[in-house]
Amino acid sequence: MNRSKLYSAYLLDNVIPFWLRHSLDLEFGGYYTCLERDGQVYDTDKFVWLQGRGVWTFAMMYNQVEKKREWLDAALLGADFLLKNGRDKDGNWYFSLTREGVPLQSAYNIFSDCFAAMAFAQLYKATANEEYAVVAKMTFENILRRKDNPKGQYNKTIPRARDLKGFSLPMILCNLVLEIEHLLDFDLVENTLREGVDEVMNTFYKVELGIILENVSLDGSIVDSHEGRLINPGHGLEAMWFVMDIATRWKDKSLVDRCVEISLRLLSYGWDKEFGGIYYFRDLKGFPLLQLEWDQKLWWVHVEALVTCLKGYELTGNSQLKRWYEVLHNYVWDHFVDQEHGEMFGYLDRRGDPLFTSKGGKWKGCFHVPRALYQLWITSVRIEEQGAVLSK
Repeated sequence: MNRSKLYSAYLLDNVIPFWLRHSLDLEFGGYYTCLERDGQVYDTDKFVWLQGRGVWTFAMMYNQVEKKREWLDAALLGADFLLKNGRDKDGNWYFSLTREGVPLQSAYNIFSDCFAAMAFAQLYKATANEEYAVVAKMTFENILRRKDNPKGQYNKTIPRARDLKGFSLPMILCNLVLEIEHLLDFDLVENTLREGVDEVMNTFYKVELGIILENVSLDGSIVDSHEGRLINPGHGLEAMWFVMDIATRWKDKSLVDRCVEISLRLLSYGWDKEFGGIYYFRDLKGFPLLQLEWDQKLWWVHVEALVTCLKGYELTGNSQLKRWYEVLHNYVWDHFVDQEHGEMFGYLDRRGDPLFTSKGGKWKGCFHVPRALYQLWITSVRIEEQGAVLSK
Protein backbone atom coordinates (compact mmCIF):
# COMPACT_ATOMS: atom_id res chain seq x y z
CA MET A 1 0.00 0.00 0.00
CA ASN A 2 1.44 3.39 -0.95
CA ARG A 3 1.64 6.07 1.71
CA SER A 4 -1.27 8.21 0.50
CA LYS A 5 -3.58 5.19 0.70
CA LEU A 6 -2.18 4.22 4.09
CA TYR A 7 -2.89 7.66 5.54
CA SER A 8 -6.33 8.02 3.96
CA ALA A 9 -7.37 4.52 5.05
CA TYR A 10 -6.25 5.08 8.64
CA LEU A 11 -8.04 8.42 8.76
CA LEU A 12 -11.30 7.34 7.12
CA ASP A 13 -11.63 3.75 8.26
CA ASN A 14 -10.12 3.98 11.73
CA VAL A 15 -9.58 7.38 13.39
CA ILE A 16 -12.72 9.27 12.42
CA PRO A 17 -14.97 6.24 13.09
CA PHE A 18 -13.31 5.82 16.52
CA TRP A 19 -14.32 9.34 17.57
CA LEU A 20 -17.78 9.08 16.01
CA ARG A 21 -18.46 5.85 17.91
CA HIS A 22 -17.18 6.92 21.29
CA SER A 23 -17.05 10.71 21.75
CA LEU A 24 -20.49 12.03 20.77
CA ASP A 25 -22.73 12.93 23.71
CA LEU A 26 -26.13 12.53 22.09
CA GLU A 27 -27.98 13.50 25.27
CA PHE A 28 -26.36 16.80 26.27
CA GLY A 29 -24.37 17.63 23.14
CA GLY A 30 -20.65 18.12 22.66
CA TYR A 31 -17.95 15.50 22.90
CA TYR A 32 -16.42 13.23 25.47
CA THR A 33 -12.64 13.33 25.20
CA CYS A 34 -11.64 11.25 28.22
CA LEU A 35 -11.63 7.89 26.47
CA GLU A 36 -9.98 4.64 27.46
CA ARG A 37 -7.99 2.58 24.98
CA ASP A 38 -11.14 0.91 23.64
CA GLY A 39 -13.18 4.14 23.68
CA GLN A 40 -14.89 3.69 27.04
CA VAL A 41 -15.65 7.08 28.66
CA TYR A 42 -13.81 7.47 31.96
CA ASP A 43 -14.73 11.11 32.71
CA THR A 44 -17.50 13.30 31.32
CA ASP A 45 -16.05 16.80 31.84
CA LYS A 46 -15.79 18.77 28.61
CA PHE A 47 -12.79 20.94 27.80
CA VAL A 48 -13.77 23.85 25.59
CA TRP A 49 -10.67 23.95 23.43
CA LEU A 50 -11.14 20.24 22.65
CA GLN A 51 -14.81 20.87 21.89
CA GLY A 52 -13.76 23.53 19.38
CA ARG A 53 -11.13 21.25 17.92
CA GLY A 54 -13.72 18.52 17.45
CA VAL A 55 -16.12 20.86 15.67
CA TRP A 56 -13.29 21.98 13.40
CA THR A 57 -12.23 18.42 12.57
CA PHE A 58 -15.68 17.15 11.62
CA ALA A 59 -16.47 20.33 9.67
CA MET A 60 -13.10 20.19 7.89
CA MET A 61 -13.73 16.56 6.89
CA TYR A 62 -17.13 17.58 5.52
CA ASN A 63 -15.66 20.50 3.59
CA GLN A 64 -12.46 18.93 2.31
CA VAL A 65 -13.09 15.20 1.95
CA GLU A 66 -16.77 14.38 1.42
CA LYS A 67 -20.15 15.94 2.13
CA LYS A 68 -21.13 13.20 4.57
CA ARG A 69 -24.14 14.13 6.67
CA GLU A 70 -22.76 12.13 9.57
CA TRP A 71 -19.72 14.41 9.76
CA LEU A 72 -21.75 17.60 9.53
CA ASP A 73 -24.15 16.38 12.20
CA ALA A 74 -21.18 15.63 14.48
CA ALA A 75 -19.84 19.15 13.95
CA LEU A 76 -23.25 20.68 14.66
CA LEU A 77 -23.58 18.62 17.84
CA GLY A 78 -20.44 20.27 19.22
CA ALA A 79 -21.23 23.73 17.90
CA ASP A 80 -24.71 23.83 19.41
CA PHE A 81 -23.28 22.76 22.79
CA LEU A 82 -20.63 25.49 22.62
CA LEU A 83 -23.08 28.22 21.61
CA LYS A 84 -25.37 27.29 24.49
CA ASN A 85 -22.73 26.86 27.21
CA GLY A 86 -19.25 27.86 26.11
CA ARG A 87 -18.91 31.62 26.76
CA ASP A 88 -19.07 34.04 29.65
CA LYS A 89 -21.08 37.28 29.50
CA ASP A 90 -18.16 39.09 27.82
CA GLY A 91 -17.83 36.53 25.04
CA ASN A 92 -14.72 34.82 26.40
CA TRP A 93 -14.68 31.03 26.10
CA TYR A 94 -14.52 28.98 29.28
CA PHE A 95 -11.80 26.36 29.74
CA SER A 96 -13.97 23.49 31.00
CA LEU A 97 -17.59 22.53 31.57
CA THR A 98 -19.51 19.70 33.15
CA ARG A 99 -21.13 17.15 30.90
CA GLU A 100 -24.35 19.19 31.07
CA GLY A 101 -22.55 22.44 30.22
CA VAL A 102 -22.15 24.08 33.63
CA PRO A 103 -18.89 26.14 33.69
CA LEU A 104 -16.11 24.60 35.79
CA GLN A 105 -13.10 26.77 34.96
CA SER A 106 -13.12 30.43 33.98
CA ALA A 107 -12.14 31.85 30.63
CA TYR A 108 -8.46 32.11 31.55
CA ASN A 109 -7.03 30.31 28.50
CA ILE A 110 -7.02 32.19 25.20
CA PHE A 111 -6.53 28.95 23.29
CA SER A 112 -10.16 28.05 23.98
CA ASP A 113 -10.98 31.19 21.98
CA CYS A 114 -8.52 30.29 19.21
CA PHE A 115 -10.07 26.90 18.59
CA ALA A 116 -13.61 28.24 18.88
CA ALA A 117 -12.80 30.78 16.15
CA MET A 118 -11.35 28.01 13.96
CA ALA A 119 -14.36 25.82 14.60
CA PHE A 120 -17.05 28.32 13.71
CA ALA A 121 -15.15 29.65 10.68
CA GLN A 122 -14.90 26.10 9.31
CA LEU A 123 -18.53 25.36 10.13
CA TYR A 124 -19.62 28.53 8.35
CA LYS A 125 -17.96 27.17 5.21
CA ALA A 126 -20.04 24.03 5.56
CA THR A 127 -23.40 25.67 6.28
CA ALA A 128 -23.30 29.34 5.23
CA ASN A 129 -25.02 30.03 8.57
CA GLU A 130 -24.29 33.68 9.33
CA GLU A 131 -24.47 33.11 13.08
CA TYR A 132 -21.34 30.99 12.86
CA ALA A 133 -19.52 33.68 10.90
CA VAL A 134 -20.45 36.31 13.49
CA VAL A 135 -19.22 34.14 16.36
CA ALA A 136 -15.95 33.37 14.57
CA LYS A 137 -15.24 37.03 13.77
CA MET A 138 -16.18 38.30 17.24
CA THR A 139 -13.97 35.66 18.83
CA PHE A 140 -11.05 36.50 16.55
CA GLU A 141 -11.38 40.21 17.32
CA ASN A 142 -11.36 39.35 21.02
CA ILE A 143 -8.18 37.31 20.55
CA LEU A 144 -6.46 40.27 18.89
CA ARG A 145 -7.52 42.53 21.77
CA ARG A 146 -6.17 40.08 24.36
CA LYS A 147 -3.03 38.85 22.59
CA ASP A 148 -0.60 41.13 24.46
CA ASN A 149 -2.00 39.98 27.80
CA PRO A 150 -3.76 36.68 27.00
CA LYS A 151 -4.43 35.63 30.61
CA GLY A 152 -5.68 39.06 31.65
CA GLN A 153 -6.96 39.07 35.23
CA TYR A 154 -5.88 35.43 35.61
CA ASN A 155 -2.20 36.25 35.14
CA LYS A 156 -0.42 35.31 38.39
CA THR A 157 2.93 36.98 37.65
CA ILE A 158 3.94 40.32 39.18
CA PRO A 159 4.00 43.00 36.45
CA ARG A 160 7.47 44.14 35.35
CA ALA A 161 9.26 41.64 37.61
CA ARG A 162 10.07 39.30 34.70
CA ASP A 163 7.78 40.10 31.80
CA LEU A 164 7.82 37.36 29.17
CA LYS A 165 5.93 36.64 25.99
CA GLY A 166 5.21 33.12 24.82
CA PHE A 167 5.65 31.38 21.48
CA SER A 168 2.32 29.55 21.47
CA LEU A 169 0.04 32.45 20.52
CA PRO A 170 1.98 33.87 17.54
CA MET A 171 2.45 30.30 16.36
CA ILE A 172 -1.29 29.57 16.57
CA LEU A 173 -2.17 32.87 14.89
CA CYS A 174 -0.11 31.88 11.83
CA ASN A 175 -2.51 28.99 11.31
CA LEU A 176 -5.69 30.54 12.69
CA VAL A 177 -5.61 33.49 10.30
CA LEU A 178 -5.51 31.16 7.29
CA GLU A 179 -8.44 29.23 8.77
CA ILE A 180 -10.59 32.33 9.15
CA GLU A 181 -9.39 34.53 6.28
CA HIS A 182 -12.63 34.06 4.30
CA LEU A 183 -14.32 36.14 7.01
CA LEU A 184 -11.73 38.90 7.38
CA ASP A 185 -10.50 41.98 5.56
CA PHE A 186 -7.52 41.19 3.31
CA ASP A 187 -5.27 43.78 4.94
CA LEU A 188 -6.01 42.44 8.42
CA VAL A 189 -5.14 38.93 7.23
CA GLU A 190 -1.86 39.99 5.66
CA ASN A 191 -0.82 42.24 8.53
CA THR A 192 -1.53 39.52 11.08
CA LEU A 193 0.36 36.95 9.01
CA ARG A 194 3.36 39.28 8.58
CA GLU A 195 3.46 39.99 12.29
CA GLY A 196 3.10 36.32 13.23
CA VAL A 197 5.78 35.09 10.83
CA ASP A 198 8.16 37.82 11.98
CA GLU A 199 7.64 36.81 15.63
CA VAL A 200 8.19 33.12 14.88
CA MET A 201 11.17 33.49 12.56
CA ASN A 202 12.96 36.53 13.99
CA THR A 203 12.01 36.81 17.65
CA PHE A 204 11.57 33.29 19.05
CA TYR A 205 13.96 31.58 16.64
CA LYS A 206 17.54 32.28 17.66
CA VAL A 207 19.72 31.75 14.63
CA GLU A 208 22.90 31.60 16.67
CA LEU A 209 21.45 28.69 18.68
CA GLY A 210 19.47 26.98 15.93
CA ILE A 211 16.42 26.58 18.16
CA ILE A 212 13.08 28.21 18.94
CA LEU A 213 12.52 29.33 22.52
CA GLU A 214 9.16 28.99 24.24
CA ASN A 215 9.48 32.31 26.11
CA VAL A 216 11.50 35.48 25.57
CA SER A 217 11.55 38.91 27.14
CA LEU A 218 9.28 41.59 25.69
CA ASP A 219 12.20 42.91 23.62
CA GLY A 220 12.96 39.42 22.30
CA SER A 221 16.10 38.78 24.34
CA ILE A 222 16.90 35.53 26.12
CA VAL A 223 16.04 35.33 29.82
CA ASP A 224 18.26 33.04 31.89
CA SER A 225 15.53 31.33 33.91
CA HIS A 226 13.57 28.08 33.76
CA GLU A 227 10.95 29.73 31.56
CA GLY A 228 13.47 31.56 29.41
CA ARG A 229 15.60 28.47 28.74
CA LEU A 230 12.63 26.24 27.91
CA ILE A 231 12.52 24.60 24.48
CA ASN A 232 9.63 22.55 23.07
CA PRO A 233 10.97 21.07 19.81
CA GLY A 234 7.51 19.91 18.77
CA HIS A 235 6.07 23.41 18.94
CA GLY A 236 8.82 24.72 16.71
CA LEU A 237 8.36 21.91 14.20
CA GLU A 238 4.60 22.36 14.06
CA ALA A 239 5.10 26.08 13.47
CA MET A 240 7.35 25.34 10.51
CA TRP A 241 4.58 23.75 8.48
CA PHE A 242 2.30 26.66 9.34
CA VAL A 243 4.94 29.07 8.03
CA MET A 244 5.58 26.88 4.98
CA ASP A 245 1.89 27.17 4.09
CA ILE A 246 2.16 30.96 4.40
CA ALA A 247 5.39 31.01 2.37
CA THR A 248 3.65 28.99 -0.35
CA ARG A 249 0.82 31.52 -0.34
CA TRP A 250 3.37 34.34 -0.71
CA LYS A 251 5.46 32.38 -3.28
CA ASP A 252 8.45 33.07 -1.02
CA LYS A 253 10.99 30.34 -1.73
CA SER A 254 13.58 31.85 0.59
CA LEU A 255 11.12 31.61 3.50
CA VAL A 256 10.46 27.95 2.64
CA ASP A 257 14.19 27.31 2.63
CA ARG A 258 14.54 28.95 6.06
CA CYS A 259 11.75 26.73 7.39
CA VAL A 260 13.58 23.65 6.09
CA GLU A 261 16.84 24.76 7.69
CA ILE A 262 15.15 25.43 11.04
CA SER A 263 13.25 22.13 10.87
CA LEU A 264 16.43 20.16 10.34
CA ARG A 265 18.12 21.90 13.25
CA LEU A 266 15.15 21.31 15.54
CA LEU A 267 14.93 17.64 14.56
CA SER A 268 18.59 17.10 15.29
CA TYR A 269 18.37 19.01 18.56
CA GLY A 270 15.17 17.39 19.80
CA TRP A 271 15.84 13.78 18.81
CA ASP A 272 16.59 11.24 21.54
CA LYS A 273 19.70 9.60 20.11
CA GLU A 274 19.55 6.68 22.54
CA PHE A 275 15.90 5.58 22.40
CA GLY A 276 14.49 7.49 19.44
CA GLY A 277 11.62 9.94 19.36
CA ILE A 278 11.51 13.67 20.03
CA TYR A 279 11.87 14.95 23.59
CA TYR A 280 8.91 16.93 24.89
CA PHE A 281 11.06 19.61 26.54
CA ARG A 282 14.71 20.55 26.73
CA ASP A 283 16.65 23.20 28.64
CA LEU A 284 18.83 25.56 26.65
CA LYS A 285 21.80 24.96 28.94
CA GLY A 286 21.06 21.32 29.64
CA PHE A 287 19.94 22.01 33.21
CA PRO A 288 17.22 19.97 34.97
CA LEU A 289 13.71 20.94 33.93
CA LEU A 290 10.76 21.83 36.14
CA GLN A 291 8.61 19.82 33.70
CA LEU A 292 8.98 16.27 34.99
CA GLU A 293 7.51 15.00 31.71
CA TRP A 294 10.46 16.43 29.75
CA ASP A 295 11.61 13.08 28.34
CA GLN A 296 8.18 11.77 27.35
CA LYS A 297 7.32 11.22 23.70
CA LEU A 298 3.96 12.82 22.80
CA TRP A 299 1.62 12.02 19.93
CA TRP A 300 1.13 15.55 18.66
CA VAL A 301 4.85 16.32 18.57
CA HIS A 302 5.55 13.37 16.29
CA VAL A 303 2.60 13.62 13.91
CA GLU A 304 3.13 17.37 13.46
CA ALA A 305 6.85 16.83 12.86
CA LEU A 306 5.92 14.21 10.28
CA VAL A 307 3.72 16.72 8.44
CA THR A 308 6.53 19.29 8.51
CA CYS A 309 9.04 16.86 7.02
CA LEU A 310 6.71 15.75 4.23
CA LYS A 311 5.63 19.28 3.31
CA GLY A 312 9.23 20.45 3.31
CA TYR A 313 10.28 17.53 1.14
CA GLU A 314 7.47 18.24 -1.31
CA LEU A 315 8.44 21.90 -1.61
CA THR A 316 12.22 21.48 -1.82
CA GLY A 317 13.13 17.84 -2.46
CA ASN A 318 15.53 18.06 0.48
CA SER A 319 16.99 14.57 1.00
CA GLN A 320 17.67 15.12 4.71
CA LEU A 321 13.99 15.90 5.32
CA LYS A 322 13.06 12.80 3.33
CA ARG A 323 15.23 10.68 5.64
CA TRP A 324 13.73 12.29 8.73
CA TYR A 325 10.25 11.73 7.32
CA GLU A 326 10.94 8.00 6.97
CA VAL A 327 12.38 7.79 10.50
CA LEU A 328 9.38 9.61 11.97
CA HIS A 329 6.83 7.64 9.98
CA ASN A 330 8.31 4.38 11.25
CA TYR A 331 8.45 5.68 14.83
CA VAL A 332 4.80 6.77 14.75
CA TRP A 333 3.58 3.52 13.23
CA ASP A 334 5.73 1.35 15.52
CA HIS A 335 4.98 3.16 18.79
CA PHE A 336 1.88 5.38 18.66
CA VAL A 337 -0.54 3.50 16.40
CA ASP A 338 -2.73 1.10 18.38
CA GLN A 339 -3.04 -1.96 16.15
CA GLU A 340 -5.71 -3.53 18.37
CA HIS A 341 -8.17 -0.72 19.19
CA GLY A 342 -7.26 1.96 16.66
CA GLU A 343 -6.41 5.68 16.89
CA MET A 344 -3.08 6.46 18.60
CA PHE A 345 -1.66 6.42 22.08
CA GLY A 346 -0.90 9.89 23.40
CA TYR A 347 1.97 9.52 25.83
CA LEU A 348 5.02 7.27 25.65
CA ASP A 349 7.88 6.98 28.11
CA ARG A 350 11.38 7.74 26.96
CA ARG A 351 11.86 4.18 25.67
CA GLY A 352 8.76 4.42 23.51
CA ASP A 353 6.31 2.34 25.56
CA PRO A 354 2.84 3.73 26.40
CA LEU A 355 2.75 5.42 29.81
CA PHE A 356 -0.98 4.81 29.78
CA THR A 357 -3.21 3.59 27.02
CA SER A 358 -6.08 6.10 27.01
CA LYS A 359 -6.95 7.72 23.68
CA GLY A 360 -8.00 11.10 25.02
CA GLY A 361 -8.26 13.32 28.06
CA LYS A 362 -7.85 16.95 29.05
CA TRP A 363 -5.37 17.68 26.25
CA LYS A 364 -5.85 14.98 23.61
CA GLY A 365 -9.02 14.93 21.55
CA CYS A 366 -10.15 14.59 17.95
CA PHE A 367 -7.69 16.99 16.33
CA HIS A 368 -3.95 16.43 15.93
CA VAL A 369 -4.16 12.84 14.65
CA PRO A 370 -6.91 13.40 12.06
CA ARG A 371 -5.51 16.76 10.96
CA ALA A 372 -2.05 15.29 10.50
CA LEU A 373 -3.35 12.24 8.64
CA TYR A 374 -5.31 14.50 6.30
CA GLN A 375 -2.26 16.67 5.65
CA LEU A 376 -0.05 13.61 5.10
CA TRP A 377 -2.63 12.10 2.77
CA ILE A 378 -3.03 15.10 0.47
CA THR A 379 0.70 15.90 0.51
CA SER A 380 1.56 12.29 -0.35
CA VAL A 381 -0.88 12.35 -3.25
CA ARG A 382 0.84 15.43 -4.71
CA ILE A 383 4.28 13.86 -4.27
CA GLU A 384 3.17 10.59 -5.86
CA GLU A 385 1.62 12.48 -8.79
CA GLN A 386 5.07 13.93 -9.44
CA GLY A 387 6.43 10.39 -9.76
CA ALA A 388 8.31 10.28 -6.45
CA VAL A 389 8.11 7.14 -4.35
CA LEU A 390 7.73 7.16 -0.58
CA SER A 391 8.73 3.98 1.23
CA LYS A 392 5.97 1.43 1.49
